[in-house]
Parts: sequence; C-alpha cells; structure tokens
Amino acid sequence: MTGSAFVSTRAGAPAVSLSEAIARGLAPDGGLYVPARLPSVDPAACTGLTRLPDIARRALGGFFAGDRLQPALGEIADAALDLPAPNSRVAACTDPLYALELFHGPTAAFKDFGARFLAECLQRLESPRPPQTLRESRGPLTILVATSGDTGGAVAAAFHRRPWVRVVILYPKGLVSPRQEQQLTCWGDNVVSLRVDGTFDDCQRLVKEAFVDAGLSATHRFSSANSINIGRLLPQTVYYAGSSLDIERRTGFRASYVIPAGNLGNAFAAVWARALGFPIGRIVLAHNANRTVPDYLQTGLWRPRPSIATLASAMDVGNPSNMERLRALYPELGDLRNQVSADSVDDATIRHRIREDYMQYGREWCPHTATAAEVYHRLPADERRDRPWVVVATAHPAKFNEIVEPLLGKVLDVPDSLAKLLQLPRVFLDVSPTLGALAAALE
Repeated sequence: MTGSAFVSTRAGAPAVSLSEAIARGLAPDGGLYVPARLPSVDPAACTGLTRLPDIARRALGGFFAGDRLQPALGEIADAALDLPAPNSRVAACTDPLYALELFHGPTAAFKDFGARFLAECLQRLESPRPPQTLRESRGPLTILVATSGDTGGAVAAAFHRRPWVRVVILYPKGLVSPRQEQQLTCWGDNVVSLRVDGTFDDCQRLVKEAFVDAGLSATHRFSSANSINIGRLLPQTVYYAGSSLDIERRTGFRASYVIPAGNLGNAFAAVWARALGFPIGRIVLAHNANRTVPDYLQTGLWRPRPSIATLASAMDVGNPSNMERLRALYPELGDLRNQVSADSVDDATIRHRIREDYMQYGREWCPHTATAAEVYHRLPADERRDRPWVVVATAHPAKFNEIVEPLLGKVLDVPDSLAKLLQLPRVFLDVSPTLGALAAALE
C-alpha cells in the first residue's frame, strides 16, 4: 500500500488506503477508520482562500496523498463543496457572535456537504470497473444509512439516480419531523426507504450488524454514508477550516464553536480541523436530553443508553459512534476534557431559546441550532465578550415548521430546493428492528 494508511479505532483490522476506507465505510472489526497518523497541513497556505473547494485542495491533500483518488481531489471538491457556508454576524448581539450557516445545500442541512463529497469519491472508485468481477456479480454498491433525520435525505439527494449504487435508508418511525420524513421517502428509483419500528439506535445497530454479518456481506457490497464513513468527515473539516480562517481575518482572533451534537461526526470534524492547525479555540458540544457524552466527560464512565425522543430529533443518539474516534485521538480522559466540553438542553429550554433569540436578535433557529444557542448563552459573560463565538446552524428552521412556527407566530419561508421535495409522493417500507427484517428488505 502506498500513500497514507488508515487503521481501525479497534486495532483489529489491517491498515488500508483512503479509497478502501471510503469504500468499506466500517472496518471489518467493527471499528471506524482513522489515519494512522494525522497528515501535516500548513494553514497559512489557505490564507486568502475563501472558496471551500480551494481550501479542500490544501487542507485534505495529506489525507489523499498517494491514493488513487489523489488526482481527482480538485474535481471532487469542485463538484461537492461549491455551496455557501457563511459566517453571518448576529448583528443585534453586543458580543462577537456569529452563526455558521450550513443549511444552504439541496436538503437544507449540513449533511449535504459530506454526502455530496462521499458520492463524488465513490463515483470515481466505482466507474469504470473491471468487467466480470466478483464485485459485479454481487450487483451495485449498497449504501446502508441509519438516520435520525437529516443524514438520509442528504445521502438520497447526493446518490439519487446514480446507476452504480443503491441507497437503503433506515429511519425511526415517528421520531423524525414530518418534513424530514418527506425528504427521506420522496426519491424512489435507486433509493429504498425503511421505516423502522424502533429508535435511531436500533437503526444504527442494524447497519453495523449487517456490515459484520458474513452471509449478508457475501451477498451484498455494503458501504456506509453515515459519519462512521471517513469520506463524510473529511469535507466537514473543510468548512471548519474555512470558517475559522474567515473569523480570524475579520476579528484577529481564533473562533470558538458551539456545535449541536448527536452522533458526534460534525463535532469530531471540528476537533480534527483544530488538530490539523486551523485557528480554532474552544469546542463546546451542545446535546439535547440525550446526555451520554456530557455525563461521560463529567464522570469518566462511558454508559451508552437508549435514546430519548426530543424536539432536536437529529441529535437523538444514545450511543454516539464517533466517540470511538474522539477516544482514539485523545485516549486519556483528562486530555479529552481539555479538548472539548459538553452541556445538555431539555425541550422546554429549546423552545424558550427559539422564541428568545427571535425576539432579541431576529434570528430563526431550528431546534438543533437553538440547542447550541442556549449552550452559548450559558457561557460566562466575559468569555462571550472577549472572543468570537460561532454557533453552528446545522439545518434550516423550515424543516421543523411544526415546532418553530407556533413559537415565532409566523410562517417560515421555505427554501426552493426544499419546496420542490415537499411536492413529491412518499414511498417507504415498514420493518421491525431485526437483522432478519433488514435482510428481507434488501432482497
């Protein structure tokens, strides 16, 4: 193997290339792929760059070095990351507060960046393929996606009608917003939507079980588009790199971030961007009532638990996968506590923050962004005053109109891309939360 090596967080699988890590999604031992060593990046080389594709060429070059995808990195970035991701100043706030708006993609959520990038990578790995191979005899690549709301829609949009792939979306029945469910089920063609009679944790468990099941793996060519796939994480580091450079240019200081956190992929991308040397200060994780991570940082005891349904449904995760990557990067609890902190917010307080920030600042937040905004407001006043803070706005509030509109007393404008999806018919299958039911649906 030439180029950068990628290893499993569980250390029970051989090292692979970046292309192999992206194609497999999950390591054979059930772990998540990480680079054996973080590549060196010169953030100064990105100074003056404002387009995310241009930043990606510099920031991700070390990850792609020596890989078969390296020559295509520029065109992958151009195709996937040419989306707005502005740091908008919260003008009515007297403290230096910004919102990193990640909802300007085709499905109005931050998952669009990673899903599009992953699709472009896999497109180049899949085509052209040698004829008459075992890979072809098992049919198209099957991407299994467990989603608590936004991931499935973004992946479906990114892979829709690509003939070399089938997308199978697993989402929890009754635990996503109506408009999220519409985005999960409106595609047809090569997208199969499975409504699982369980929680997001059940969906995520089924995906992991399918990956390690010898019979299913022999029949299907599986890959993943959840944040367990390193191809999803790499582009997310790019918008943190770009955001931090922009804030430093505008203020002269490092940006600190409050990030809505569920499966920890978005948060880990920020941690990676900082570890690569980009000008990022504090990273604070904002959780809803699912307190697994805040409790771990407080007590030192890792206790995954069943997820709890909340208004911020995309963050309803009781056993976050990317904690494996965080703990692999910072195996000592003390070191991890120095890198991130975490807080949690209940539904009543999410509602309060949506109302309050609209009245005070004129900003419309989705429930996930409101969770981060609440955690920001809990910071000591001198910290909010003395450094620029960025609340990460992960989804457009119109995706959660049934929650947000009654609180604001107004009808929200719907982005054109979302409005088009809302007109399409829904198609889905109901399945029980068992591997047997998933196997039957795959057939």
